[in-house]
Amino acid sequence: VQLQACGGGLVQAGGSLRLSCAASGFSFSNHAMGWFRQAPGKEREFVGTINWSGATTSTAESVRGRFTISRDNAKNTVYLQMNSLKPEDTAAYYCAAAGVPSLAVRASTYDYWGQGTQVTVSS
Repeated sequence: VQLQACGGGLVQAGGSLRLSCAASGFSFSNHAMGWFRQAPGKEREFVGTINWSGATTSTAESVRGRFTISRDNAKNTVYLQMNSLKPEDTAAYYCAAAGVPSLAVRASTYDYWGQGTQVTVSS
């Protein structure tokens, strides 16, 4: 199983980034997917989740209205579109595959994790 996240980088406050996570080695379309983040010295934080079909999503209150999660099952890829970025969004972002097809908020629901991609937002 591999989850390869990319798209992170350095951006000014107010800017945008789009993260991608390419999955392989499992039946991608059977699993909900999620994004989490972790800043230095802080606990891992839920960012968003999308169900197996892409029909439903849920995002954390801290990013709601700014971040959008989507997926393309034909490409085995999940995306995180991040707009209006703030310095407090600075973190390593991780994609993960849940052990269930429905929305999954808790980290314990996730079976597979990617390696993370760094997002740094300057003020």
